[in-house]
Amino acid sequence: MRIGLSISILFCLLLLGCSSSDINRLLQAAGGSAPLTQQEVSQGLKEALIQGISKGADKASETDGFFRNDMIRILLPEDARRVENTLRQMGLGSEVDRALLAINRGAENAAKEAKPIFINAIRQLTIQDAFNLLQGNQDAATSFLRRTTESQLIELFQPRIEESLNQVGATRFYGDIANTYNAIPLTNRRIDPDLNAYVTEKAIDGLFLLIAEEEKSIRENPLERTSALMRRVFAAQD
Repeated sequence: MRIGLSISILFCLLLLGCSSSDINRLLQAAGGSAPLTQQEVSQGLKEALIQGISKGADKASETDGFFRNDMIRILLPEDARRVENTLRQMGLGSEVDRALLAINRGAENAAKEAKPIFINAIRQLTIQDAFNLLQGNQDAATSFLRRTTESQLIELFQPRIEESLNQVGATRFYGDIANTYNAIPLTNRRIDPDLNAYVTEKAIDGLFLLIAEEEKSIRENPLERTSALMRRVFAAQD
């Protein structure tokens, strides 16, 4: 490395607080770093997405990971929300609250199983759009992952949701509410007692929101880039 560039980099680090991209440009000028390949960009994005789903799934699978997070908390299905006041007036308020908690507990338990399903989908992504994703919006990689894998994720994740909802009693609690309401004579609106498809959709929505948050953090905060490749790839977009 030439002496002038060495001094420039040292001055940049110690006095000016240069960004990682500034340092990258100096290093490249000194011949210290080769340009990124498409394969490296693709792998760096995959590492970021895997980090995002790992952190997101860990957060979601904690007790109250869904229930106490207003951003991803799962509400009653729409048909039940429309008649929630009626249910509470019928004296079913505690049952509604119990069902709500159980629904979110089911999503929290199932989130533990989401990580390998999502990671496998991430690893199947091609490198075709790698550079566009890198230069895209703060959630570009997450949005791309969702567009290309959502149907596969729903198919694989739904059995985990069904099993989890049964384990925590959500299916039974919500079914009791739905059947009680549907038994009222002359009721114009009915509640669908099937929770599985609804909770699967909402749980996946929540997980993608958490992944998008992690992607945004990685793009904006160099300290969140936990591997050398991620630091190189995302420094290129700073």
